[in-house]
Amino acid sequence: MHPRTSLLAVALLCACASAPVSRSDAHMNAIAESYVKLVLAVGQHDANYVDAYYGPPEWKASADSAKLSLVEILRRADTALAQLGPPAASNDLPALRQRYLRTQLGALRARVQMLQGKKFTFDEESKALYDAVAPTHDDAHFQRVIDTLARLLPGSGPVPERMEEFRRAFVIPREKLDTVFATAIAECKARTARHLTLPPGERFTVEPVVDKPWSGYNWYQGSYRSLIQVNVELPIYIDRAVDLACHEGYPGHHVYNALLEHHLVRDRGWWEYSVYPLFSPQSLIAEGSANYGIEMVFPGAERIAYEKAVLFPLAGLDASRADAYYAVQDLMRELTYAGNEAARRYLNGQITAEQAAGWLVRYSLSSPERARQRVRFFDTYRSYVINYNLGQDLVKAYVERAATPAERWRLFGELLSTPRLPGDLVR
Repeated sequence: MHPRTSLLAVALLCACASAPVSRSDAHMNAIAESYVKLVLAVGQHDANYVDAYYGPPEWKASADSAKLSLVEILRRADTALAQLGPPAASNDLPALRQRYLRTQLGALRARVQMLQGKKFTFDEESKALYDAVAPTHDDAHFQRVIDTLARLLPGSGPVPERMEEFRRAFVIPREKLDTVFATAIAECKARTARHLTLPPGERFTVEPVVDKPWSGYNWYQGSYRSLIQVNVELPIYIDRAVDLACHEGYPGHHVYNALLEHHLVRDRGWWEYSVYPLFSPQSLIAEGSANYGIEMVFPGAERIAYEKAVLFPLAGLDASRADAYYAVQDLMRELTYAGNEAARRYLNGQITAEQAAGWLVRYSLSSPERARQRVRFFDTYRSYVINYNLGQDLVKAYVERAATPAERWRLFGELLSTPRLPGDLVR
């Protein structure tokens, strides 16, 4: 635990204890405490489960020492669910809180059952853990996109090889990564701060890593601080600078976690938000808003204009080719669900790991190295893959109900700072 976090937790716990609490609030707070302790207990059995925790240190110490069995965790989760009662019908904050705890506890039960050996299909698992099921696409759907790409890409021969050759001209040189990333982060922060009030003193550090199944990861540490790790093992293309700066930082994971801490943990004493179970419906909101956040800060043609003027020159890349690169990238976005299909077939036992990697090369146009990295991701995080593309699509549809940019930012900010879950996006 971050050392500053422990002091914060103690101070907030004292402050909340001294404030008047209604009987209904006390009831919900007790269930929230049980929920947090159960998440920490599952973390004793699943090293990837607890993505972040900055709550009272004694709760963590209690979970570490108790070492609850999976059977006991399920029993206590059932008790907490019974205490919550049926789902609340309204959309005020207390109702949103109650539905959040119900949904998160339900996902916790499913994860514990998986740890006990229960087998789910890919879609059953995603519904149980993330409260959502991704659409299914056949091979022909992706082939139509690839056929269009074949007409855009220079050269002849297999499209995956031509894609690799085309993209080589857009790799950020290793010695320029720090400068390009720092510049992209500063721009994303400035654009975000025009629309959202960021907590005072928020910040994050960036650390290069290798040998990971992901390209970037935000480790939220509490006190409005994050550690963002960037996997530099494979080549990093110019579009990833803005993607990572937005997704992991502003207005993505860092801002999401900081706003939840500010508005729900500090302002309201809702301690359930001091813990983040990775395999839970909250992740669809987190990943979906982080991906859609790129469009929020760079609407329309603003991204290409900015990258042409700033990032391409900083990386020493030919800005005159930016339009051609993004024409290809726009089509590549239509292949994002290919990863879901590969994971679905692989995790359902229909194809092997080698076949999944080959399928990704063919239908998502990944390099063999990236395809193997992606299969490693499937092995570790399984149906989590739906949270990126389906999450983005659901968040996009929810926010773009509003007609004006200002109203869209209001909805987006509300999504980042209230107890919203996948079901709330389609209500």
